[in-house]
Amino acid sequence: MEIEKPNSELIPQNDQNWQNRPEWFFNREHTDTYEQWYEGRYKRAEIWQKKVMEQLVSKDKRVKTLLEFGCGTTRFTRWWKEIGIEATGGDISPLMLSQAVQLFEGDLVMADSHQMPFKDHSFDSLAFITTFEYYKNPVQVIREAARVGKYGIAMGMMNRNSTKVVRRRVQEVFGMNPFYLTATFYTPAKISKIIDEALKGRDYSIEWTCTGLPEWFPVQQWNLPLGDFFGLYITLNDVK
Repeated sequence: MEIEKPNSELIPQNDQNWQNRPEWFFNREHTDTYEQWYEGRYKRAEIWQKKVMEQLVSKDKRVKTLLEFGCGTTRFTRWWKEIGIEATGGDISPLMLSQAVQLFEGDLVMADSHQMPFKDHSFDSLAFITTFEYYKNPVQVIREAARVGKYGIAMGMMNRNSTKVVRRRVQEVFGMNPFYLTATFYTPAKISKIIDEALKGRDYSIEWTCTGLPEWFPVQQWNLPLGDFFGLYITLNDVK
């Protein structure tokens, strides 16, 4: 695998802005506690998110290598190895990657997912786990993912069809939740339309499933578009 030289214009010129807007992942106050966030009250959510992503990706037996963009501290990137996939991580945040190099044994690259510094079909699959919400040009990112990933694209996303979205927006009004100020929340139907636009002319199929349901609810995963999180996998059928 060859890594092309990153375009220096894609690297943020200061530690607070990307895509001409402030982002929480360029603020050390937030990035330094990212791992703790998963080890605390959101541990149960992480377990179910990984179950969903494993079910979807493992169906594509062609996938042996994977590039996860928006890897952050490599919380999920480290996990792919557990299900037999060799992962590489990519992120735009030097603060996140400064932690990732201490936690992850694989390769890492600092770059913008809108212009990935990899040759065509460098990996079997691409993955975006709770990071796709921050892209200003999602169509371009999907096209890049389909260029670099040969067989498929995995997405784990915060679902717009969730009562937690309302709570987050109320918190933002009172300055209590900076993490989703610039995020765009999608539903399975909405992101599927964007995928259709990005991959027009390609032969592909989409499968998705939802989780992130209340602990007291009788099921924790279903194929209704309701729940705090949904996993989605795009299978590219026009490659061998």
